[in-house]
This record gives sequence, C-alpha cells and structure tokens, in this order.
Amino acid sequence: MAETVSTNQFKNGMHIQIDETVFRIVEFQHVKPGKGGAFVRTKLKNFATGAVIDRTFRAGEKFPRILTSVDDVQFLYDDGSDVVLMNTQTYDQIHLPHALAADELQFLKEGDTVQLVTVDDKPAGLQLPAAVELEVVEAAPGVRGDTVSNATKSAKLETGATVQVPMFVNVGDRVRVDTREGKYISRA
Repeated sequence: MAETVSTNQFKNGMHIQIDETVFRIVEFQHVKPGKGGAFVRTKLKNFATGAVIDRTFRAGEKFPRILTSVDDVQFLYDDGSDVVLMNTQTYDQIHLPHALAADELQFLKEGDTVQLVTVDDKPAGLQLPAAVELEVVEAAPGVRGDTVSNATKSAKLETGATVQVPMFVNVGDRVRVDTREGKYISRA
C-alpha cells in the first residue's frame, strides 16, 4: 500500500497522485473561513504534461504520496527540445524535455550544478538553489535625481532572464536573484 498524505501535511515540491495522475504541489494555502469547513487551495503541476492547475480540497482529504529521489546534476546545454544534464556521480547524460525545465532555465548557466528530481525513475524537473548570482548585461542607466524610494528598472541578466532591479544597479554588476519568485534580492 502506498503512503498516503493528508492536506495538512502538504509541502511545496511534494508529489501526490490524483485520479491516476501524478502532480507536484507548486504552492498551497490553508484557508479557515469564519463559516463552513476549512479547505486547502493548491496550484498543482502535472508531472506528464507540465500544465499547472488550481484545485481546492477539503481539509484532511488524503492522497497517495509519490516518492521522489533527488540527484546532483550539471547543466550542459539546451538544444531547444531537450535540456541535457550530466549526473555528477556517474557522468551519465540525461535528457530532460524542455517543457519540464522551462521555468528554471531562465536562471541557469552552462556548467551550473542543480538537483534533478526523479519520479518513478523518470526525470520530473529541476530544483534550483533558493538564490543565484548573475551578471547584469543590459540595463537602462540610472537618471540623476531619480531618487524616488523603491524606484526600479528592468535589467537583463546573463542567462536572458529579465528582472526588476533598483536604479543604482548598472551593467556589469552581479546581483542575487530569488529563483522561486524571479525577484532581485541584493547586489552580490
């Protein structure tokens, strides 16, 4: 019998099975309205298709938990249809469909080490560190006198990702970016 997990035990990144389909919990929120029973709002990513859906469950509902494994891999390159990775222990090359890693690719440089999540011995996706350091390659210059607090501008990073940064960040600066939200944290 597979391990079951209640909605009270949900964690981001956990894999569960609903109607014979494997989903990864992207985010969840317990809601206790003043009237009526508690429930859990979730965003689930379909393991097979990569589609993200919103589902609401009653508090305490149970689902079969899908056990996953995590291996350290090195990002080699993206050929458009597949992302090619190398297992750092066995040096085996792994081809991950581009759709399963599209969100993470915007923060990856060739040679970076990340974690590959496998579900039932099939690659399911990548887990990045919480923050990465990247170089700013394109940014509008800060205008003198533009000192409104919290003023931001758009900056393009070396991986092609675009994030909002404070006005004092210039081309060539290294910045720390939160990979979960795609937001600027600080200068590196």
